[in-house]
Amino acid sequence: MAHQDSKLFQPLTIANGNITLKHRVVHAPMTRNRGVPESPLSTPENPNRIWYPGDLIVDYYRQRATDGGLIISEGIPPSLESNGMPGVPGLFTTSQSAGWKRVVDAVHEQGGYIYAQLWHAGRATIPQMTGSPAVSASATVWDAPTECYSHPPVGSTKQVPYSAHPPIELTVEHIHRTIDDYCKAAKAAIEAGFDGVELHGGNGYLPEQFLSSNVNKRTDDYGGSPEKRCTFVLELMEKLAKTVGEENLAIRLSPFGLFNQARGEERVETWTHLSKELKRTLPNLSYVSFIEPRYEQIFSYTEKDTFLRSWGLAEVDLTRFREIFTNTPFFSAGGWDQQNAWGVLETGRYDALLYGRYFTSNPDLVERLRTDVPFTPYDRSRFYGPFEENRVSYVDYPPATAHTSITISVE
Repeated sequence: MAHQDSKLFQPLTIANGNITLKHRVVHAPMTRNRGVPESPLSTPENPNRIWYPGDLIVDYYRQRATDGGLIISEGIPPSLESNGMPGVPGLFTTSQSAGWKRVVDAVHEQGGYIYAQLWHAGRATIPQMTGSPAVSASATVWDAPTECYSHPPVGSTKQVPYSAHPPIELTVEHIHRTIDDYCKAAKAAIEAGFDGVELHGGNGYLPEQFLSSNVNKRTDDYGGSPEKRCTFVLELMEKLAKTVGEENLAIRLSPFGLFNQARGEERVETWTHLSKELKRTLPNLSYVSFIEPRYEQIFSYTEKDTFLRSWGLAEVDLTRFREIFTNTPFFSAGGWDQQNAWGVLETGRYDALLYGRYFTSNPDLVERLRTDVPFTPYDRSRFYGPFEENRVSYVDYPPATAHTSITISVE
């Protein structure tokens, strides 16, 4: 059965009216670690710490671009200090800018749109990765002594515990410098041709570290209450809006997430205040993107539900945030598949749905959804490189048809 009449395949206006998408199936931001190293020779004494987008990344995005469709890029570090993983191409060198321009051009050639997601790992990294201390809202030690950084340092086969390298607390001056790094990267993204910029404000990375009471122990203007814990994100969004234009800016949030030791209290109070202030001060954002409360990268739905119940949030959903943002396009991510997406947009709960993992193995995911062709299963073991053969399970998945460029007809 085809799903031609689903609202998933109806137009949606974003960017305060400047962009009209031809369908509402959005490619979610996904780290894949397939960048090309700036320095091919990487040693323990002089490890490579900078990557740029090469041919493989260009091919990946080209394959998944659709006419009138929106892609959110993988998280892009705005500085060396912000990078959380090897193989991730940033946006703070000329080679990175040139590489991302090739990606953007490839998407545009297919008739698609692409936003750059800016990502600062904060304390979710180690000095061996960045060459400098990890930074965060506070110098809060990782509360799981055995939880390790994802990749062994260059020259080693052993993973390093996060707790062995506590972050330093960002001074106010360092906060301002970090915001400047974001703004420089946002400006570079627009100059490279990206259609907009999305701030990664979730998943326990730097913005959420300020929002989370278990990480943010500050007593100044940036912490101590739900309102003050929102200050960094609000200041950052205001500066980004001045840099690229409010209508070209979006944000991703995970109010009920647990990833990267996000265990903060006052969830509803904090994210409600943040949302109200964003809507009040930046009413014309391109869109907002929320992660579903029961979706979690590290826990099953049942396990996550146990956490929510322990917080008195057994019935929580995203309705309150949808109501706050009113007419701002509202995206939902987390757990959408080939069965549960139908009829969702028709309820008015959301304006678009984001797909992540299934896009890894289905370059023609949009067409498969539309025509009810079964998805190819994804291979989780190949999500996060770098690998000796980076192409495998990245750009070698065949589409269901001979065409990698899908046109969605709008009538």
